[in-house]
Amino acid sequence: MNQRLRAAGVFALLVGFFVTGFVLLAAMAVFDWLLATHRGDGSRAGFTGVFMAMTAVAAAGILRGMYAFLRAGRLGTPEGVAVTEQDEPELWAEVRAVADGLGERPPQELCLTSDVNASAAEQSRLLGLLPGRRRLNVGVPLLVGMERAELRAVLAHEFGHYGNGDTRLGAAALRGRAAMAHTVRIFSRDLVWFDRVVGAIYLGYARMYLRRSFALSREKEFAADRVAAGYAGAAAMTAALRTLPVVDAAHAHYLETYATMGRPFRALPPAGEFHGGFRRMVDARPGERLAALAEGRRPKPPHKYDTHPSLAERLARLEALPAQDADPVTAGPAFALLRAPERVLTALEAAPDAAPEPATPAEVRRLSWDHLVLVRAAYDAEEFSRPLRQAVARVRRTGAGAELPDLEDVLDAFDEGLLWAGISDRMPRPQSAARLTGESARNYLRPAVFDALAGLVHLRLLAASRAVPRIAWAGTPGIGLPEAWEKGMDAALDAATSDTPDTKPLRALLAEPDPDPEPAPDPVGGGGAVGGL
Repeated sequence: MNQRLRAAGVFALLVGFFVTGFVLLAAMAVFDWLLATHRGDGSRAGFTGVFMAMTAVAAAGILRGMYAFLRAGRLGTPEGVAVTEQDEPELWAEVRAVADGLGERPPQELCLTSDVNASAAEQSRLLGLLPGRRRLNVGVPLLVGMERAELRAVLAHEFGHYGNGDTRLGAAALRGRAAMAHTVRIFSRDLVWFDRVVGAIYLGYARMYLRRSFALSREKEFAADRVAAGYAGAAAMTAALRTLPVVDAAHAHYLETYATMGRPFRALPPAGEFHGGFRRMVDARPGERLAALAEGRRPKPPHKYDTHPSLAERLARLEALPAQDADPVTAGPAFALLRAPERVLTALEAAPDAAPEPATPAEVRRLSWDHLVLVRAAYDAEEFSRPLRQAVARVRRTGAGAELPDLEDVLDAFDEGLLWAGISDRMPRPQSAARLTGESARNYLRPAVFDALAGLVHLRLLAASRAVPRIAWAGTPGIGLPEAWEKGMDAALDAATSDTPDTKPLRALLAEPDPDPEPAPDPVGGGGAVGGL
């Protein structure tokens, strides 16, 4: 079945959604009229009122679903940051070059988003029969992680959707999905039996519609890939598809490891760096080092309602295409197309769909990357050390209002032989390990005691300004310790947490004078924090 017949079938099902609604509304109106005009004696009046109330609820749900169709699929508020040709002339020139090369009308709006994605949208009219205002969304992470040739292939893919009418007719399909999902959701609530019967009708119809419309969507993705391969070359489109999961994995790693490291204490990187730091990480991990972040990530299993084919299917289709001459493009990173990247990255943080949490500026502190690393190190050290300090406080029966023991207090308790004769019994452990005793219990708890004691050491070194921040864009953010601690800390902690604790090596390191380390350079410039600790 070709795409035109598929599209006609989907459109017929969409019309059927309204026909089904009008038929149900008409049937309910007829039943209500019959009940109202043939009520008979007063004993049936109560049943008539209840049934008319049920039909009123069902009719309201059907009408709300129809209204959802009229509202869904519109352009709405732009995602991310809308940029004009005056703002970003080079990027707009790239977009117009692709549009001209494919004989397509360029978009009226170009929006830069925080998504690892690009998408085309159109404010179509008359269910997609007439064209309308176009909007092209391009994710800033794609600009960071892709070359210009790959970006041109992605743009050509999106213009392929414009050229094939996907953004016009696809908008109608999108509206249909939204309307049916809205209607099914209304009738999925804990309603009376009549409403559940009406909901079952819509649920079966929605499943049939989704199977047809999503199958059509997957075919349209293949068609857009062919357009991109014909314009930018199959090699460029293949490279873009292979780069996409790498950039996606790298961006997820960046958000989890760097951008949100201040979330526990409501702190953010400097303005523009929440999204801008991703470029620093990508620059520090070229080629295989960046691709390594995607290793071990299982691809999402295919679903019958997926709108996109699997990556393997798309790559196989591209490899089967005949070789074609690609439109030449200047080499270099796609991010270089941005004339004012700092302005875009800063504005992106204020966009509703891309704003970091919490979004209210008054609720957060802005810290430099170095400061953020130090505060996070102190936060983690406090969290790791708290169970051990609380256990020591319980053993020593410290009052509830007293401060938790410090490092020397903990070491004194170890010297008194309390580690494995009281403290360890008060360390948290899961139910599965609650019955462990003797050597088994010590071996199970030793890593937790080791980490807690290391946390106390880090707190001491941070308080004494003997630890330096390491943002480590190519690795993992953390702190650098004085040379003596880097060499001897693990051995000293092992000795202190052994079956017969020996705290002398750790006390010797604490007593050893260290020269003040050189301050680490501020990687974002300007040094220091905006707002205090």
